[in-house]
Amino acid sequence: MDLEKAVDDENSTVGSSQSTSSSAQILLKPKPIDINPENNGLPKKIGTKASRYLMFNFFSTYRKIFTVIFTANLATFVAFVVKNKGAPSSMDVATASSANLMVAILFRQENFVNLCYEIAISVPHSLPLSVRRKLAKVFHYGGAHSGSGTSAVVWFILYVALATKEYIDSPNIDTRNNLILSYIIIAMFIAILAAAHPRFRVLYHDYFEAGHRYSGWVALVTFWIHNGLVARVSARQEDINAGLFLAKSPNFWFFCVSTSCTLLSWSRLRRRDVYPEILSDHAIRLHFKYRPMQPFYGLKVSTKPLLEWHAFATIPDEDENGKINGFSIVVSNAGDWTKGTIMNPPTKLWVRGYPLHGLLFTSRLFKRIVVVATGSGIGPCLSLLYADRTPRRVLWSTPNPEITYGPKIMNAVLTAEPDAVVWNTKTRGRPDMVALTYQLVLESNAEAVFIISNPKLTRKVVYGMQTRGIAAYGAIFDS
Repeated sequence: MDLEKAVDDENSTVGSSQSTSSSAQILLKPKPIDINPENNGLPKKIGTKASRYLMFNFFSTYRKIFTVIFTANLATFVAFVVKNKGAPSSMDVATASSANLMVAILFRQENFVNLCYEIAISVPHSLPLSVRRKLAKVFHYGGAHSGSGTSAVVWFILYVALATKEYIDSPNIDTRNNLILSYIIIAMFIAILAAAHPRFRVLYHDYFEAGHRYSGWVALVTFWIHNGLVARVSARQEDINAGLFLAKSPNFWFFCVSTSCTLLSWSRLRRRDVYPEILSDHAIRLHFKYRPMQPFYGLKVSTKPLLEWHAFATIPDEDENGKINGFSIVVSNAGDWTKGTIMNPPTKLWVRGYPLHGLLFTSRLFKRIVVVATGSGIGPCLSLLYADRTPRRVLWSTPNPEITYGPKIMNAVLTAEPDAVVWNTKTRGRPDMVALTYQLVLESNAEAVFIISNPKLTRKVVYGMQTRGIAAYGAIFDS
């Protein structure tokens, strides 16, 4: 299939069965509301400055999940101490570490994460809004990943201390080999933990990603060797077969799950054909035809699969009969990789893992929502608009939207949401996104706000809504 055919097949996107003029009126016309001239029509924030900081910044859902997991591990440590009437046994400590490692890896496995999303959004709208608001925070699952990962490292540091003491008390080839392998593992763990610091991730993301991956692989392989060594020594001490000892060991089964998760993701590595559609010198749309893609999924793509990966929300593509025929992603200039992709459109890209649910999937929990996007953030929103499941109002702020992203995307937005507010920052300047969002919430009586934007604006809008009693959700950047 050549490029022209691929693009022609996708002659209309997101709900574009009707034609909408790209020159349609796109200025916001809010209903009369109780406006406070001194605060852009916004009501006062709830609570005090200190209480707002604690409630909406410091005690985030991500940190709460992290704290719950770390506290549970602390309670487990106390239980081990009580059980052994002193220091916990090295076997108990190793089991706790491998259990946490398994949980950390599970929360990075696409099918498991998708299952968490599916369970969270399966509740009916008749459930109280307060419950649905909490379930919508399932996208903070990164807190479980980092909480379990950090706990695994702490447990293994304790294990290394016990292994060191054992070698000092009884120096022999078995305790020496155990100690060497343990120090290799802990070195990999500490490297992963240090590179995962949010500041390092932002400044050196490619190094973080490569270090995370290769240190994790080295640790996992070394763990298996370590497991085999411990099984051989312990089986000899208990006078049983090493295979039987492994079968009875929780460590063995934890590592089977951890390894399976890693292998499953990489076994789906494929090089796929890409059909690029140039939108402008700032954006490109990449079409894939190898499978139909339902709304609310994201995919990782790469030109160098062993070095770097880039996640994008997918948009279902339709053929002339309205049937889903592949999918596409919108890439805008936001860095070296995206700039290179726009300047030299690829005809093939690597994809890995199973398509993953994202933040906007949780919008199905609400009866009515407001969707806010800036720039290429409209890409993920197109999937939501295509699904056409939840009544919504749309606010899209970007410079020269039709020139930058083309008439197809503009028409797709206006067809799916005729009252969409498309704010051209090139001609109208930057809007007060908090005030505009709040006005749309009042107009539509929305239950929640979803925003896809840069980290700074995302935090600003989410905070602006939450401190006025409105549920708001935006992608988190430290998961």
